[in-house]
Parts: sequence; structure tokens; C-alpha cells
Amino acid sequence: MSRSSAGIVSVVALALTACDDSESSQAPDVNEPANQQAVEALIQKTMDNMVFVEGGSFEMGDFGPIDPKAEGLPYSPHMDNKYLHTVTLDSYSIAAYQVSYADYDVYSEATGQERINISGIEKDYRAPNVPAGVDWYQARDYCQWLADQSGLPFSLPTEAQWEYAARSRGQFYPFGTEDGSYMKPGENFPTREEIKSSTPSGQTGPHTIGLYPSNSLGVYQMGLNGLEWVSDWYDENYYSISPEENPTGPVSGEHKVERGAPFSEGGRAMLVINRRKSNPNLIHTNPRGEEYQGSYRTSTARCALQMKDPI
Repeated sequence: MSRSSAGIVSVVALALTACDDSESSQAPDVNEPANQQAVEALIQKTMDNMVFVEGGSFEMGDFGPIDPKAEGLPYSPHMDNKYLHTVTLDSYSIAAYQVSYADYDVYSEATGQERINISGIEKDYRAPNVPAGVDWYQARDYCQWLADQSGLPFSLPTEAQWEYAARSRGQFYPFGTEDGSYMKPGENFPTREEIKSSTPSGQTGPHTIGLYPSNSLGVYQMGLNGLEWVSDWYDENYYSISPEENPTGPVSGEHKVERGAPFSEGGRAMLVINRRKSNPNLIHTNPRGEEYQGSYRTSTARCALQMKDPI
């Protein structure tokens, strides 16, 4: 963790330390969660694992036509990432790791909520160090809770922040591996056996966080371990009207953006330029007009810190 903003960390540390002897005789705070020590440890771990991302400009979207390695061809067949456009971002920080079930359980207990995904098929894909399966509202609320507890501006990353970090500050990296190359099981991506053994399901799905090296920026598994929620509303044409500086997406919409890939698709689906739209509550409608609950296990999140200096 950088020492350049030690004052900020000191303030947070004071907020997390136990009361002094003169205060210890007072009655306990009825609003303090029963797992306060776990909350403090989670906040400290979260701050320790934030990766500072120096701001700058990059070409956002399918950069295949301008990448010599792609020989002028697009990387993706999808049209919603085809308007290549310049984006300039302020500096920020982003979590090196996705939110795990262990992390989310601390939050759930602290806020008096039941643990998530403890019944049905979802429980089979649950493990402490596997990405927590959440809808957009749960992801947003978790990051906001971190902000409330720490006094620091945690939030979901914007779509532009997510892609910039996934591409190690906007480099021509198609995948979120250590050098942007395609996934090689056992070298920069888990083997099928490692994936299947990560959860009680014994099936392909979310797998252990941080199994293989991070990208060159120090961020793990961006686009490689399920879908990740970002803050933006989805608009398939947004890239054509996006402002250059610090875009935050449309002001409203029906769907939210997810980046990454579900586990049922092949490796090309994990291109870091790919965009997905999803109902923020993960409730979908089938062709007959009937609503059904989508899978939670494929959707997760990591938080960002909207500060221009490292913590």
C-alpha cells in the first residue's frame, strides 16, 4: 500500500481500532455488528488489495483493426463494441480480486441479512474463496457498504474503468492474462480439474480466486472468472456518443452492463472488450413472456475506489 496518502489511512485506521481504556467501560454500541472484528479485517484486506490505476487515454472497444497482431481484423463479432473511441480517465484504484463468498458473508452478517445462495443449485457453487454470485443491486450495495464503513469512496467501477484496468491501462491486450495472451490451462488459466474442484458442484463454473498470475497491472481474472457487474446502464449505441472524459454510461436504462463471460461459452467469449447486458435483478423473460430467475453463480463484482491518489 502506498505511503503517499498515509493521512487517509491513518484516519481509517483510527475508525477501525478498539476504544481506549476510558471508553472501554461504556456500554457497547447496540448498532455495532456482532462480527465487528471480521468487518475491520475485511476493510483492511480490501484496502490492502486495491491496485492503483494511473489515469490516461486509450482506445476503448474492439481494437482489432488498429492492433498489428490482429492484421486489421476485429477481435469480436459483436456490434456493441465496434465503435472504437478515445476515452480519458482520471486515476483510480480497483480491487485486485473479485468479491468472494467469504467477503460477502461478513457483509451479510454485519447488515443482518441471510447469507446468499445457501439453497437450491446455487449452494453447490458456493465456496469461501470463489466469486460471490450476486445481482447488480447486491454488488452495488456491497461496495456502498464498504464506503460507509471506511469513509472512502468505494463503488462499482465504470465500464471504462473496468476495461482500462483489464487491458493493463488500455494496452492491446485481448485477454486478462498476465500478458494479454489467450488462455493456456495450467499456465495462465485453471485446468478443468482445478475449476471443477473449486466448488462442491464438481462442475464447470466459478473457480478459486487468484489461482494464476494477475495481469501486468496486478489485477486478477478480469473477464476470466464469470461476469462482473459495472456501474453503467447498457445502451448498444453508447460508444458512438460516449464523452471522452470519464464516461459513466447512459443516465438510465433497462439493463446493466456486465463484463466477462458466463461459464457455458468458449474462450473467445472472455475477450476483455466484450460487453453484456443483463437485468440488474437477474430476472429474465422467456419467449412465452414468463419471468424466471436467472443464475446468480455466473455474476459477481469487484469494487473500485474513486480517488485520484493511491491509498
